[in-house]
Amino acid sequence: MLDSLVTSQTRIKLLKKFFLNGSTRAHLRGLESEFGESTNAIRIELNRFEGAGLLNSYPDGNKKIYHANTDHPLFKDIHNIVLKETGIDRVIEKVIHRLGNLSCVYLTGDFARGKDSPVIELILVGADVDRQYLARKVMQAEEMVGRKVSYIVLAPNEADVYLGKLLPADLLPLWKCEKGTEPRAQGSE
Repeated sequence: MLDSLVTSQTRIKLLKKFFLNGSTRAHLRGLESEFGESTNAIRIELNRFEGAGLLNSYPDGNKKIYHANTDHPLFKDIHNIVLKETGIDRVIEKVIHRLGNLSCVYLTGDFARGKDSPVIELILVGADVDRQYLARKVMQAEEMVGRKVSYIVLAPNEADVYLGKLLPADLLPLWKCEKGTEPRAQGSE
């Protein structure tokens, strides 16, 4: 879908990188090795996004670190487009209904770090989750979006410890995770 609207593959990769998870941080050389593209092509797109106010940057030693401007009026819209492009929105829609007492769903893995992946990794937090129903719905969602869906179900009392081991950039709240109630990460960015 995005490639029919946006012709630059570099621009699409940057949109996924920064707008899937607003806490993603990256620098030019890291993006070069991740994308396998020239620094010049990436720099041009980063400058365009920064000039439009969609990205912010700050110096870190001799590096310039880029991150999404989550206060930009279009951030949520672009975030939603990227979720739709990856199929994550449809997976959540398909999987969460009638699951039990589900309190939160997180995206983790490559997608949470803003990297495209054939696997959507989810962490579901809830009590009395119907695991058989969940397995059926995950299979249906996989067929629908053409990606593998991997998931972990955690009881609420397990969630703080497990999620606390992850960095904020590795964990993206997707559903019913209220701000301020997410577990704090032990590590630092």
